[in-house]
Amino acid sequence: MKDFFNKLVRSGKSDRAASSCSNQEDQLKRQVAALYGLYTGVLGAEKVVLKAGKLGALELMRSARIDERVLALQKLVFEDPTLDQLPAIQDIPGILEEIEDELADLCARRTVEDRIEKKIAEKMEERHQEYVQEIRTQVIKEESPANVENPQTLKKYALLEKLETRKLTRSAMELLRPSTLDEIIGQERAVEALRAKLTSPYPQHLILYGPPGVGKTTAARLVLEEAKKAKSTPFAQEAPFVEVDGTTLRWDPRDVTNPLLGSVHDPIYQGARRDLADSGVPEPKPGLVTDAHGGILFIDEIGEMDPMLQNKLLKVLEDKRVFFDSAYYDPADSSIPKYIKKLFEEGAPADFILIGATTRDASDITPAVRSRCAEIYFEPLTPKHIQEIVYNAAVKLAVVIEPEVPQLISDYTIEGRKAVNILADAYSMALMRVGQEEQLVTITKEDVYRVAQVSRLSPYVTRKAAAILEVGKVFGLGVSGYLGSVLEIEAVAFPAEKGKGSIRFNDTAGSMAKDSVFNAAAVVRKLTGQDLASYDLHVNIIGGGRIDGPSAGTAIVSAIISAITGKPIRQDVAITGEISIQGKVKAVGGVFEKAYGAKQAGIVTMIIPQENKSDIPAEHLGLIIRPVVTVEEAMAILFDEIEVASA
Repeated sequence: MKDFFNKLVRSGKSDRAASSCSNQEDQLKRQVAALYGLYTGVLGAEKVVLKAGKLGALELMRSARIDERVLALQKLVFEDPTLDQLPAIQDIPGILEEIEDELADLCARRTVEDRIEKKIAEKMEERHQEYVQEIRTQVIKEESPANVENPQTLKKYALLEKLETRKLTRSAMELLRPSTLDEIIGQERAVEALRAKLTSPYPQHLILYGPPGVGKTTAARLVLEEAKKAKSTPFAQEAPFVEVDGTTLRWDPRDVTNPLLGSVHDPIYQGARRDLADSGVPEPKPGLVTDAHGGILFIDEIGEMDPMLQNKLLKVLEDKRVFFDSAYYDPADSSIPKYIKKLFEEGAPADFILIGATTRDASDITPAVRSRCAEIYFEPLTPKHIQEIVYNAAVKLAVVIEPEVPQLISDYTIEGRKAVNILADAYSMALMRVGQEEQLVTITKEDVYRVAQVSRLSPYVTRKAAAILEVGKVFGLGVSGYLGSVLEIEAVAFPAEKGKGSIRFNDTAGSMAKDSVFNAAAVVRKLTGQDLASYDLHVNIIGGGRIDGPSAGTAIVSAIISAITGKPIRQDVAITGEISIQGKVKAVGGVFEKAYGAKQAGIVTMIIPQENKSDIPAEHLGLIIRPVVTVEEAMAILFDEIEVASA
């Protein structure tokens, strides 16, 4: 009985042990299944299957044995395909704890990654929305430009539109400006030369010299219009005429701004266009030389331009292009627009004809520029020219003028522009005098006098020639710029103690003019045998004019000889020429311009050096031109010619 009981007890213990073992195995299976489920939830079923296939754990996963399934789980979680030792049952709980720790780390990483990815997605969505909004705004701005307006800007725009409706009549200068080449008075030769050089198949660069108000700018503009009609012209019908004042053009050594040649607006310092500045792209700004491409660039008062800018312009004339440079330009930058890349790499076209006009001397123009330009000289206007201009202007104004008016206006100016201004002012005076209801207005000389008084005008020429003889007085000739003038030179001599005489001359005169007086003393002694040291001699330029140069030498000699001999000099003759101590009359400059001064003063005969004979046409301006070689020839004309000849 006892053995049976003991056997029964052993049998119960064995059953309980077997039952306990079975329960432990079931628990491990559930734990492994849970770990598989967790791992599959983290990665996803498809990724787990793919991963198992790569690691050689796919068959182990499908096994019914717990140890094989744990080995497969080890390979998957630790990502180690080299694991091939099946774990013992007693080691499985420890292995599962390691797997649980690794899965916990994996879940934690995945949670953080998901949270970061969510934030990244949110930021990307936010940026995307901003970008879309920016594009939408830009499209709306391009499609509806009026949206940028506000009540204030619209009000200002309306005011500008209202101002545009108010217009005055044309100015008098606009009405009276020559509209054809035939209306440019007194410049027939200059206009002919200008036309020949511009209407040619190969037009030339030009520099126009001459006094102000004679029609240089107008002639250039009108000749271009005529050149467009020529058969072989290189100018197209749309050829531009770009006009600029040389006094407003300045060279900037930093090249920050250059309206003539063009400049580059850097994105940082100068502010290129906003869309270019945002991407750091410099913006080239072509200048007037590019605006004039295919036409004419007219620079008024080119002599006032900076010499450095003249030299830079010379480079453009040679290349027929303007090139730009900037430290901000990167040829490899794909964001640079095509037109900017083309400007930097090829330059801007600048194939034009340069016409410069100046009232200054040719020496004020850079020699290199002058060498590439043909030069045309516009002539000063005579009183007859001024009178013709006044007549033509009166016709355009549809007014009647008294016969004395053109002559009177020609006394006050030698500029065509100024003459037209005086006539226009006199017209206003006459209109106010007769009233607005008068249909036909007559301009009287009193109207011109009133304009002269109000404008403080004085006669341009106050010295007039006369058909008389005077002792110790002679007309010399001077020139300033492109305008000649008559100089009244007088001399008076008083006998003095021998060898103690003195000579006095204008203190304002230059050294060369004073030297002419001493040269004259030697010539006088040679011709008359008298020593000027025996006279107190005073030579004067009436009006105290500041003169310099040797061209008054012959006139001074004539005045001195007349003063010490008492022989009278003709007052309708003017003389110019340097005097040598041998009594020769030497060549001087400005003979052509001096003729205008002589004509303005009413001179009949003009004595010039023989060497200057080719510088002036015979009977120029109706003057009797008398070339001479010696002082004796000049005095034969100045003094009573018949008396001298008979002697």
